[in-house]
Amino acid sequence: MHKPLRLALASATAVALTGGLLTFSAVNATAADSTHVPQADFNGDGIGDVAFSAAGAYVSGHKTAGQVVVLYGTATGVSSARRSTISQDTAGNPGTAEAGDAFGSETAYADFNGDGYDDLAVGSPGEDVGSDVDGGGLVILWGSASGITGKGTGIADPAPSSHDYWGKNLAAGDFDGDGKADLAVGSSASTIYVYKGGFTTSGNPGGRYTIKPPIQSGGDANGPLNLTAGDVNGDKRTDLVVDGYETQTEYGWNRNYYIPGTASGLSVASAQALKPGVITAIGDINADGYGDIVSGAYWDATTGDGTTIPDSGKGGKVWVTYGSGGGPGNSTGITQDTGNVPGGAENKDWFGSELDLGDINGDGFLDLAIGVPGEDLGGAADTGTVTVLYGTSTGLNTASGAQGFAQSTPGVPGSDEKGDEFGLDVKLDDVTGDGRADLLVGSYENDGNGAVTYLPSNGTVITATGSRVISPSTSGVSTTGTPAFGANFAD
Repeated sequence: MHKPLRLALASATAVALTGGLLTFSAVNATAADSTHVPQADFNGDGIGDVAFSAAGAYVSGHKTAGQVVVLYGTATGVSSARRSTISQDTAGNPGTAEAGDAFGSETAYADFNGDGYDDLAVGSPGEDVGSDVDGGGLVILWGSASGITGKGTGIADPAPSSHDYWGKNLAAGDFDGDGKADLAVGSSASTIYVYKGGFTTSGNPGGRYTIKPPIQSGGDANGPLNLTAGDVNGDKRTDLVVDGYETQTEYGWNRNYYIPGTASGLSVASAQALKPGVITAIGDINADGYGDIVSGAYWDATTGDGTTIPDSGKGGKVWVTYGSGGGPGNSTGITQDTGNVPGGAENKDWFGSELDLGDINGDGFLDLAIGVPGEDLGGAADTGTVTVLYGTSTGLNTASGAQGFAQSTPGVPGSDEKGDEFGLDVKLDDVTGDGRADLLVGSYENDGNGAVTYLPSNGTVITATGSRVISPSTSGVSTTGTPAFGANFAD
């Protein structure tokens, strides 16, 4: 998904995209549901795996060709010891690594072919298609007992002359409730293509249709900013939240739209406007059987010329819209000045620039990790922090129990340095198989090389005990240029 300014990473293309926040499959589920935040299992061993981008990586000397890294969960968590590192030059992967492709900029996972292994859809929105510069590319890498090996199938753009950046937004879910994983694909246009489940390994879907939510298309807007899937109304069909710029006002403010899933697929005719936020997560925080929508409006409350931005907060604001049988319900806003949320609201903190949901303590209520990559600490600008809020029967607890992590937190590897942007992306997944979600944090470490920090759950809270850093140099990714390793976790 797009991020502005430095949050757009150092990928040299205009489509260096970060973080998607659909968490998928608790086991090998084919659709996100309201009560779970499913996670990937690419090798079918029952332990969660994590995939992420190094979209700015050099491959065979080609700048920003891009790579995807998969870390396989073990009883002791994730490390670079058990991984797959895939580029377009990997055997079995269609295409060829070329400068500016940004392979891996956006990813989404599900068991698309129904073989019991989760697969990984990977966009390369900077791909040149013939004479079409930045036409974009999309491939599904197939899961197996060996995990993601590089074997994959391309999904051709059905309308290459109508848009660019094919595959820059992806979301997977069972939108029609038929038990098969569907794939929604965005580009620079407002039209979103939905591929119906039942994919064959040759890449043929069970069907295809389009939806067109009321967002701006082309130009600086570049179509949807993010797509997020989850069951908000509890009907066992996956719904879609589309982040974009609305078309109704002079400014074209950011606006999210809820599009419900139905027996015939996503129904844009029933779309509802939501609170703003470029980053979105969906999951059942209060365990009432309905998925709740969490969106991060990470910008400041006013523009440089003093214009007030609707529904925004100083330094960023996180909106929680609770689900119901009728879809989105009541909303509440959270800033760093809310209750006992760690830190204090300051301009350009980017509170809510990344989000993810998961059950850290196994109590059945989902907890929330919030990236605050613009936080300044100890005189170091944009060193970054992560906030963790815990779910209860009444929603997120902002009065007590919240945690804050920085690289200066005792036991956390590294130190607070200018421009690290710790919290550039966040992921809550159980990568040890103990039924508790662990925290993974992406950062812009070492001037864009990037890093992933693993912070495990101790069964009750996130802890620095047993934490470690996974780096590009130990994971088969070149540190030439700015690979932005770990800047975008798969949804």
